[in-house]
Amino acid sequence: MMEDINYIIILYDYYGCLLSDKQKSCFEAYYFDNLTLAEISENIDVSRNAIHKMLKNIEKKLLWYEDNLHLYAKEEKIKKILDECDDVALRDKIEKLF
Repeated sequence: MMEDINYIIILYDYYGCLLSDKQKSCFEAYYFDNLTLAEISENIDVSRNAIHKMLKNIEKKLLWYEDNLHLYAKEEKIKKILDECDDVALRDKIEKLF
């Protein structure tokens, strides 16, 4: 469960800019500010169920982006290759890109 949350947060770091301002605000309130669904719903004046549904849709959207763009998976592969790279100069140049 915690791994799933961490993975969703990582995907938000990659793809959050593709979400609407309302989606970003809701996501950040829930995952970063640790507000409950009820607190978020009260703050933006919608039902608790609407917040729950929005968060589930955001999670699906983030997973969809990763399934199609693979930015996180590609970066993890590059990092693994860099760990095995003996050429220090090359490794340093590539690491600066991150």
